[in-house]
Amino acid sequence: MSAPGPSKRNYKLRVWRQKDAGATGGFVNYDAPAIPTDASFLEMLDIVNETLIARNEEPIAFDHDCREGICGMCSLVINGTPHGPNRATTTCQLYMRHFPDGQTIVIEPFRARAFPVIRDLIVNRGALDRIQQVGGFVTARTGSAQDANNIPIAKPDADRAMDAAACIQCGACVAACPNASAMLFLAARVSHFALLPQGQPERTQRVLDMLAKHDEEGFGNCRNHYECEAVCPAEISVLFITKLNREYLRAEVKKAVE
Repeated sequence: MSAPGPSKRNYKLRVWRQKDAGATGGFVNYDAPAIPTDASFLEMLDIVNETLIARNEEPIAFDHDCREGICGMCSLVINGTPHGPNRATTTCQLYMRHFPDGQTIVIEPFRARAFPVIRDLIVNRGALDRIQQVGGFVTARTGSAQDANNIPIAKPDADRAMDAAACIQCGACVAACPNASAMLFLAARVSHFALLPQGQPERTQRVLDMLAKHDEEGFGNCRNHYECEAVCPAEISVLFITKLNREYLRAEVKKAVE
């Protein structure tokens, strides 16, 4: 006897449709019938798009790549929450079994001045790349790979650096913040290098340059709402923003006395 197939549920979708950045967008209603409960949220959209294509209608445009919760490409606000209702979960790892049968699901793009809509649910998150480009790297020559324990790093520092490095640069923190601040992303990048020996030569200039670029790109300031931590799929702690503030103060003092 064959195993029973996955159960299926029916949904109503309200999807933001927008032809391009200059167009006026709006919500469009769609039916999503017979969706397998073991389908991911993006697979559900794939099924809906197959139906739209069969009717010679324009499919819903949305960002995706690895679909493994690693790349940071998926970027949907689902029922008002970036990446949906599950904590520490990217949109591509969110499954339809978490939505009850018959539910109306509202889907829209990440909202922020620094994230202009390209089409439908796709936004341009190049602002995060440009912040990364001004300091989120090491240019100092560090030589070849070191032997184990050749450069001792305290275990707490190594653990915190790894926690900061877990950021996948998806931008959910920006979409969730009432001020559209990218401080959690920026804090993760700055802290990652500040905690390791390889990041020390450029430590001062890095935080100054990256923070200046953050403001230039139109992101808001942090006001301690903590919405960023709540939606972060990598569970980056807001304590890294405290670390960022210390790094900035340190850099300003060092610049003033030099």
